[in-house]
Amino acid sequence: MNKLYAIVFMAMLALTGKAFAEMSYGVSAALTKIDASGTETEGGEKTDGSADNTVIIPSVFVEYAFSDTISVGLDYIPMTADVSDKTKKRQDTETSVTGTVTTTSTARSQNAQAELENHLTLYAHYNMTDTMYLKVGAVQVDLNTTESLGTGSKYGNETLNGGLIGIGAQSGNSRFEVVYTDYEDVSLKSSVARTGVTTNNKIDADLDTIAFKYSYAF
Repeated sequence: MNKLYAIVFMAMLALTGKAFAEMSYGVSAALTKIDASGTETEGGEKTDGSADNTVIIPSVFVEYAFSDTISVGLDYIPMTADVSDKTKKRQDTETSVTGTVTTTSTARSQNAQAELENHLTLYAHYNMTDTMYLKVGAVQVDLNTTESLGTGSKYGNETLNGGLIGIGAQSGNSRFEVVYTDYEDVSLKSSVARTGVTTNNKIDADLDTIAFKYSYAF
């Protein structure tokens, strides 16, 4: 999909047949609040949870103006960002009975974290006034799970799509935006089931962000 976004963007530029002077590029920094909520299903038990993090995220972009009113652009974030501000930790104690009717206990440390990587946005600006504009776009990002579970289980990674909407103001080469991004729901299943449970654990989660963004266009 990342390649598809780039191909679509380049095709739109080729179809316009306009001068290169209407192409711009720039850098951005966004104070971003990441929010995630979800449910873990373990056997017949469901546990709700949430995580959040606030980070400053840089990005680079290239943009093409079709007219004084509409422009399209491609924005890329060259870094990873943790979904939670700290690793989620839990100590589990599993009790079992051996063949000699002796009860044994096994303690396991469960550490969970996830990160966002390779974030790409294909967006459009619609100028409502000389300074104010509306921003809409499609996004794609890799969600990488970086857990360390005592069971040895892994949840794997997933590529998420989503959409964004925002509003911005431009003064000269500087821009200020407020942007909300909503990603599609994600469902991950563990590679190993807990002892005594026939089905693997499953996590269903929802992820969104809100960002206050400053950009400088060259």
